[in-house]
Amino acid sequence: MVIDERTVTDSSTLTGWYKSSYSGGGQGECLEVARGCAGTPVRDSKAVSGPALVFSADGWASFVAAVKEGHIGDV
Repeated sequence: MVIDERTVTDSSTLTGWYKSSYSGGGQGECLEVARGCAGTPVRDSKAVSGPALVFSADGWASFVAAVKEGHIGDV
């Protein structure tokens, strides 16, 4: 179910979820991204039925760039 363009209340209704190959260490602090959607849904890997945020293509590209450039550190 989609609340608005930016939120999905139950992310298990979407398919194609995957984790980065860099998420291996078992820390449990991983995000998953779904393929094949209009936007880029992102969820907590531990909450498969929890909510997902949906980024626009530009928003997701900006987020990934900020992470790669070190602008988003430990929270």
